[in-house]
Amino acid sequence: MINQEAIVALASPSGAGAIAVIRVSGTNAIAIGNTVFRSVKGKDMTKQKSHTLHLGHIVDDTKTLDQVLLSVFKGPNSYTGEDTIEISCHGSSYIQQQIIQLLIRKGCRMANAGEFTLRSFLNGKMDLSQAEAVADLISSDNEASHQIAMQQMRGGFSNEIAQLRQELLNFASLIELELDFAEEDVAFADRTQFRELLNRIEFVLKRLIDSFAVGNVIKNGIPVAIVGEPNVGKSTLLNALLNEERAIVSHIAGTTRDTIEDELVIGGIGFRFIDTAGIRETEDHIESIGIKKTFEKIEQAQVVLLLVDGYRLTVDGLTVVKIEIEKIRNQYPLKPIVIIINKKDLIPTENHSIISQELTTDNHQPTTLFISAKNNIGIDALKNQLLSFVNTGALRNNETIVTNTRHYDSLLKALDEIQKVKFGLETNLSSDLMALDIREALYHFGLITGEVTNDELLGNIFANFCIGK
Repeated sequence: MINQEAIVALASPSGAGAIAVIRVSGTNAIAIGNTVFRSVKGKDMTKQKSHTLHLGHIVDDTKTLDQVLLSVFKGPNSYTGEDTIEISCHGSSYIQQQIIQLLIRKGCRMANAGEFTLRSFLNGKMDLSQAEAVADLISSDNEASHQIAMQQMRGGFSNEIAQLRQELLNFASLIELELDFAEEDVAFADRTQFRELLNRIEFVLKRLIDSFAVGNVIKNGIPVAIVGEPNVGKSTLLNALLNEERAIVSHIAGTTRDTIEDELVIGGIGFRFIDTAGIRETEDHIESIGIKKTFEKIEQAQVVLLLVDGYRLTVDGLTVVKIEIEKIRNQYPLKPIVIIINKKDLIPTENHSIISQELTTDNHQPTTLFISAKNNIGIDALKNQLLSFVNTGALRNNETIVTNTRHYDSLLKALDEIQKVKFGLETNLSSDLMALDIREALYHFGLITGEVTNDELLGNIFANFCIGK
């Protein structure tokens, strides 16, 4: 699908640094490198062993550009499966550009986004789901997303799918064989074993599909909306959670007129906290826009923290809070709500249980925490409560967790086809019609691992990669 011409790109982040790494891959990569590299020991790079490191200089005619280390990787034992060199030079942006331009003049072309990993896939070094995990690994910013990406890059997910696909393919072959002997009414595929296989495939697919709910939020961060009336301490709470002065804090009600977002890793899980404008009746046009955005953020959030000023909490105030709880719960019945009573240090201890009981309705007892955002009291308990909303059991057990929307879509379609095959088996559907559904299921399995691909699919996937990977 692509030729083997030499491609070059900066493999390390752009900009100045201590060192930079320039990667070249292709059938003549080592030969091109040899034309610009002068080993301090006079070595010919085309005659060196794979996986060796050499000290020398990059030279443009008589001009020395830099002293570098050049790594040699010979195909197929390289990342791309092709001959590859990596030049570790000093991190000056000028040096990086001079070396890359020199290599282009010597016969390389600039690599497209993700082209090194694309070549790795096309050369059979990894399947498509593993290639996509490379991008997830690069973008992982917490322990959980890193763990999932590593598990998928090592082939955990693709191995599970490949095994199911192969077993289904074996039965499909027998079903197809029956079609050749339709007149003899011969059954090659054991229907009992086939039914057991379909049940097992259905179970695994449902487990993988269910894991997407956890995997998606772990990958993208769990959005948490901090809501409440103006001046109850929402911005102070955000600052306490982040341990920095991120939001403006003022005694003037309505200070936060837009949503403020920031991220925090708790227990290896990423959370995106959204400090919203205070909810109240107002004639201020700008503030009313902020309040409208607050309700939009509640809809987007996975968890809602409803903050209440405990020091000002009266009987009427409790009624208002209960009304707010019911409003959110009626509109979003499955969304977890945590009632946070702020200014705990100013509330008599004996009032804590009374407040909790008052907030309990006939059909629901909300989670209630007492904190002091200003004095950083109860913040750790709040973090633990947030972690409790994340099902990390699969993560702890190193189970396969789906994080990719494309995989999720293919799994749903494969499940639908498997259920059609099951129905056909139970209703004694003819083998030729069942074979059609089996082929469709195999097609969707193949889309995940890359046994079935097209240029458009690969273009969409690798366009999201960084250049140099």
